[in-house]
Amino acid sequence: MSTATGTDRRPVRTSTAGGTAARRRGSRRPSAGVRVGKGVAVALLLLFTLFPAYWMLVSALDGNAGRGSSFVPAEPTLEHFEFVLTDGGFDVFLRNSLLVALTTVLISSLLALLASVAVARFRFKLRTQVLMLVLVVQMVPLEALVIPLFVQVRNLELLGTLTGLIVVYVALALPFGIWMLRGFVAAVPVELEEAAYLDGATWGRMFRSILLPLVAPGLVATSIFGFITAWNEFVFAMTLLGGETQNYTVAIGLRSFFGQHSNDWGAIMAASTVITVPVMVFFILVQRRLASGLTSGAVKG
Repeated sequence: MSTATGTDRRPVRTSTAGGTAARRRGSRRPSAGVRVGKGVAVALLLLFTLFPAYWMLVSALDGNAGRGSSFVPAEPTLEHFEFVLTDGGFDVFLRNSLLVALTTVLISSLLALLASVAVARFRFKLRTQVLMLVLVVQMVPLEALVIPLFVQVRNLELLGTLTGLIVVYVALALPFGIWMLRGFVAAVPVELEEAAYLDGATWGRMFRSILLPLVAPGLVATSIFGFITAWNEFVFAMTLLGGETQNYTVAIGLRSFFGQHSNDWGAIMAASTVITVPVMVFFILVQRRLASGLTSGAVKG
């Protein structure tokens, strides 16, 4: 009996040893060749992504821009930046873009937050249809909206003004903002709001102290989307502002450095740098909050 028992145990010990060896082989670190290959692939990807920005900055600092090519400034100078921000009128374009972008962010974020609370917390007629309409609007190409929005802005007598441009940008940012924030509001337990009411809080106090802090990551994500849209948009700005050069934003102000027969590449690259660097710095500062907001919205929504 003992011999049979011992015989039965041996395959079990062999199987356990084999499983341990298999797990060790599975947890073995990648070879040096694989790690080097991954490093080279990442380096090439970064080079492909960052080289245009590097070339733009080098050309902006090169006094010989447009007449030669070099990976370092052949004649380092800041004259292109001085020209762009003074005689080029880019200081006015920056002011206009900053005004339009910040106003768009404030208005669209507030309206999107209130609308998302309405569709997530209240039950009303055609609620589902409203949500579907918001989703459908996001699927419409922007080019298809140029003429309808132009006609509406014309009827409001806002053509050539920054106010008309803000109205259009708010309309473009609202669908994304409502759909994003709806998931955050819906993820907040109703019991928290009810507890605040039982403690004597008004709706406004509950909104400020409980709901707003919990949906803040999503609000950051929608705000950044609205800011970037208003800062970089070209088609609507060119269509609605027309010949009102004093109201130009940076996106359409850049084309003033393109000539009919030649281009001032130094000024073009300097203006492009002025446009790009603030957005890049802002994005780097808030990218962690942006990533958490997008991830939380995807999970909770």
